[in-house]
Amino acid sequence: MNWQADWGLRFRMFLTMFLLFALYIVFAGVITAYMQGDILLFAVLFGGMSLVQYYFSDTLTLKSMGAKTVSADEYPQLHGSVERLSQQADLPKPKVAVIDSQVPNAFATGRNQKNAAVAVTTELMRTLDREELDGVIAHELAHVKNRDMMVMTIASFLSTIAFMVVRWGAFFGGGRSRGGKGGGGIMVAILVSLVVWIISYILIRALSRYREYSADRGAAAITGNPSALASALLKISGQMDKVPKEDMREEAEMNAFFIIPIKSGVVGRLFSTHPPTEKRVEQLRELERELAA
Repeated sequence: MNWQADWGLRFRMFLTMFLLFALYIVFAGVITAYMQGDILLFAVLFGGMSLVQYYFSDTLTLKSMGAKTVSADEYPQLHGSVERLSQQADLPKPKVAVIDSQVPNAFATGRNQKNAAVAVTTELMRTLDREELDGVIAHELAHVKNRDMMVMTIASFLSTIAFMVVRWGAFFGGGRSRGGKGGGGIMVAILVSLVVWIISYILIRALSRYREYSADRGAAAITGNPSALASALLKISGQMDKVPKEDMREEAEMNAFFIIPIKSGVVGRLFSTHPPTEKRVEQLRELERELAA
């Protein structure tokens, strides 16, 4: 199978970012009108945070997950797989990291293709055979090739700003008068921020689910073996029920980056960053049939 640009993903990325920026132009206007002096401090603070998050996203993400960058001497087989699959994907070899965890999972991070990292857990390497592990690594490399990490980081940051305004206003605004508009103006800013955050949340979740399908197709194109990734997804999903709850809680905040999300239940599925595993496997089985034909 040959790698093909996913124009459906590109269109969805463009549309999501366009809608988010349009939403935040309105949002910025309302906040400027009702928060006035506070907005400058807010913009400087969170503008600085956005630059740090963008330029150091790979380092910050790896540290937050307790991932250790490893050498080829420490994990020769893992490095060999990443290097081989990177060449097949026409990508620079990313940094390779390992997380000592009982949760079988993997993720990719980094602001662009030249500053990327792929991390896998020790439990994932114990759970999967070599072909299945290749499928998972290829899935993460497909995220890198599609620039998913950059888009999701920017989109998530914009959503975080709206959420922080809600908290900022609730904490500092309490009935304080500003520019003659009184506490009512602060409440308008908080309510608008809340609406913006909810819409952003929905848009980002919709984009995130589609990008997982796209990364699965990309992995199949890189390896030429869709069934290996399908088998890996089923194994990982089956292992999740055996993971201690403490480990699940510690890592749940990284759901958007993982190959399989940790949340479960009806609410978890409704707001999940990933489509159902069964549907992903069904798509991969269909790709396998096309390849066989």
